Amino acid sequence: MIKFNKRKNTLEQSEYYYQLQDVEEPKLYRDMFTYGEVPKITFNYRLVPMDPPEEIWITDTTFRDGQQSMAPFKTEHIVDLFTMLHRLGGKKGIIRQSEFFLYSERDRKAITKCLEKGYEFPEVTGWIRATESDFKLVKEFGLKETGILTSCSDYHIFLKLKKTRKQAMNDYLKIVNAALELGITPRCHFEDVTRADFYGFIIPFAEELMKLAQQAKTKIKIRLCDTLGLGVIHAGASLPRSVHGIVHGLSHLAEVPSEWLEWHGHNDFYRAVSNATAAWLYGCSAANGTFLGIGERTGNTPIEGLIMEYIGLRGDNNGIDTTVLTEMAEYFETNMGYKIPHNQPFVGENFNKTFAGIHADGLMKNQEIYTIFDTEKILNRPIEIGITDKSGLSGISFWINNHTNIPKGTTVDKNEPALSEIKKWIDDQYLAGRITSISDKEMHDLIDKHLPKYSQKK
Repeated sequence: MIKFNKRKNTLEQSEYYYQLQDVEEPKLYRDMFTYGEVPKITFNYRLVPMDPPEEIWITDTTFRDGQQSMAPFKTEHIVDLFTMLHRLGGKKGIIRQSEFFLYSERDRKAITKCLEKGYEFPEVTGWIRATESDFKLVKEFGLKETGILTSCSDYHIFLKLKKTRKQAMNDYLKIVNAALELGITPRCHFEDVTRADFYGFIIPFAEELMKLAQQAKTKIKIRLCDTLGLGVIHAGASLPRSVHGIVHGLSHLAEVPSEWLEWHGHNDFYRAVSNATAAWLYGCSAANGTFLGIGERTGNTPIEGLIMEYIGLRGDNNGIDTTVLTEMAEYFETNMGYKIPHNQPFVGENFNKTFAGIHADGLMKNQEIYTIFDTEKILNRPIEIGITDKSGLSGISFWINNHTNIPKGTTVDKNEPALSEIKKWIDDQYLAGRITSISDKEMHDLIDKHLPKYSQKK
């Protein structure tokens, strides 16, 4: 069969029609996922073309997947963070949607208050179990879209749901039809897609969804859930773990429009950001994440990482206000008592702080030598120096030049004699067994003693 691809303006040959394979025994890929060993990464050397959509964006699940991994957020926390997400994503809606639980009174109150904001972006969407009764909650809030859990691997279908593939698919399609009848856009969450039978279940299920969408003349979205972070982006990697293969296959074989596809990854194998980026590059418009990457186990794709990837790929921030990332990080720590790992990129305390004297020496000569970008401009965070026994005279000099009442246009050189006295005190601390860095207060006390003309007490 030959058909014309309107998006690529080429004739394509299609030789296969993928039907549901209703197997009697679950396909668990035991040669790949032996459980007693680290999962294997296999290759079939098949390459698919990079095919980035015309438009890409970010979706948020901080208040759904993120929140379920920690103590429940207070209503005011959700509303405040939602407002910051609105500012972060800008007027063009680079953060397009935000997903909410609908079950607790606290979450329902938060949804009401967020809807009252009247923002176009991010759009408030829901998440429900695959039961018709849950649609009442979606309708009650007047939400236009909701996520529906449609688990796809045989691990879930056979071992958790205790169903056959045919039974599971029929149940899912029934729920999708119920959503369409209520005028709600269904977003089918293909849970555990990186352990699912791609040609025996994923493609046939997606094709049935596209038929329903065509009949109803509306969209049906698909969220590709890499539930255990098993996706890989190596060239020629084989299914079911190949991110390229999954996205290309759904776009090309099941003809799912890019704007209906969304990648939702977890970070179990440190691949969350790279996998989401690959999904964008190979035909998926939406990448889903949480602020700080919070989420079950190792967490979700961090939104701050997606923001930087978006700007890097598009070469334009398109209205994104990156300084809001710093505000959100401070809010999590100050208002919610959440301690961000000190070395977390973009938001951690030590993200743009150096403790090494050789780095401080380079920073004094030219900040571009040891910084990834102008952190003060982009994140409203000036470069910092932490003082330890590794900081040396250069580190002490850098700290003084950035933390004291030194006259504008002047600097304290590392050859200043008083710095040797300060360094000796610091070295003696560590020789005596100290294992913590020197605090700002201690540094100011040393300045008061050895360089009083720069004392903040003046």
